[in-house]
Amino acid sequence: MSEPRRLHPATVIFNLVTGIKDSFFLFIVAFVSLLNLNIFYAILAVIVLIVLLAFASYISWKRFTYRVEGDELKLEYGVFIRKKRYISKNRIQSIDLTQNILHRIFKLVKVEIETAGTGKDAEASLNTVTLVEGERLRSELKSTVTNITLDEEGEEEIIHPSETITRKRLILAGATSGTIGVLLAIAGAGFSEIGRLIPDDFYNTAYTWVVGLGIVIIALFALGGIILLWLLGIVGTMIKYWNFTISKVAEDIVITCGLLEKKHITIPLKRIQAVGYVESIIRQPLGYATVIAEIAGGSNEKGEDFSTVLFPILKKSEVDDFLIKLLPDYVSNQSGIIALPKRSLKYYLVRTVTVPLLALVVFIFVLPPFIWVPSVVVILSVLLAVLQYKDSGYKVDGKKLTIRHRVLNKVTMVMNHKRIQAFNKKQHILHRKEDLATIKLSIVGKMGLGKHYHIKELDKEAVDSLADWYSYRGG
Repeated sequence: MSEPRRLHPATVIFNLVTGIKDSFFLFIVAFVSLLNLNIFYAILAVIVLIVLLAFASYISWKRFTYRVEGDELKLEYGVFIRKKRYISKNRIQSIDLTQNILHRIFKLVKVEIETAGTGKDAEASLNTVTLVEGERLRSELKSTVTNITLDEEGEEEIIHPSETITRKRLILAGATSGTIGVLLAIAGAGFSEIGRLIPDDFYNTAYTWVVGLGIVIIALFALGGIILLWLLGIVGTMIKYWNFTISKVAEDIVITCGLLEKKHITIPLKRIQAVGYVESIIRQPLGYATVIAEIAGGSNEKGEDFSTVLFPILKKSEVDDFLIKLLPDYVSNQSGIIALPKRSLKYYLVRTVTVPLLALVVFIFVLPPFIWVPSVVVILSVLLAVLQYKDSGYKVDGKKLTIRHRVLNKVTMVMNHKRIQAFNKKQHILHRKEDLATIKLSIVGKMGLGKHYHIKELDKEAVDSLADWYSYRGG
């Protein structure tokens, strides 16, 4: 593959679609500006802009070449300013293959190459190559993928540990994903933007019509809307995680998933900094959790709360078996997690309940008929504070540290000693009087930035013991 190659000719169409999308506002401005003059000129301006974008897309495709030469991937691109980029194979951390709808129509894939220094975007992206070419590039640039497919004679296929989500579990993941809140927020934001274009008379007419329906009909409409958004959340989750499969291939974790956009994600084991699981407010009572990992570097926010999802939904009792099969280094005995002392509870209550209590006082004097709203929030805040207190803790298991904490969702993470970049102990004056302390653990996270975990109001003696463990002074 030492000869320079071009991307697939369909790149011109991909670039044109992207250009039109990015310049959509310019099209609107040009069309509206010339519409008052003459509709012919307005249409002509749009056509001219499309032709210019098509020409630029063709030139951009023509000037982009790539080749694998020796131990390097060499890229050359640029229309007016010629740029060259050389990426050493030794620096490559992962190679991901993805397919959106356009890719699947043309039977192409997008190859994204990430290195240890990758920022927000991938180090290199080959937007349109054939599937065969994409697989060949991946094998050429990351030899471990090639070596584990067959044995040396090519006679026997090696079976790799893997786990695939079932359709039933996928539906359950969508039903308990909690995306309905996100969809409601998006719907509200979209309605507020559209509302600016709607005449005031429409609101008056609509208000009169809604009032005439009666409370029962309005409640049924609201319930129907919520159910619709819930179903859309299920569909969205199924599209995102369709045929989700995770495998351990030599020194890599390989994830494939997606219905409309198929993804093939490779995660080197050496980049995994911590592994754990998240129990959301909805899933925890049902006994289910999402398995996640913190990955050093990376260009995309690939999962729940910006962590990489290793499996969308598992029973909590199945997590250890899943980790034994794929990531045995992160299996930890959590039976003896050290909880917070009782004197810590008041700090959690004060932090969580103060703002709702202030709101309750305001409602008492300003909106007494609606005092039930902040009252409910206060009760929920007290419950959340108690959960945050009860669910926080840690356990040292040899050179592994298990930590557990909660903001809204309950998070349990396991990290190896060598992955912890920093250990910080913090005390304010009240902590010192009660022999309490807060710890902050830091590991390398997305885009090379730090990922921090806090456990607040631990017993000071326990924190000192953890500090000794971290610095190797302890036994």
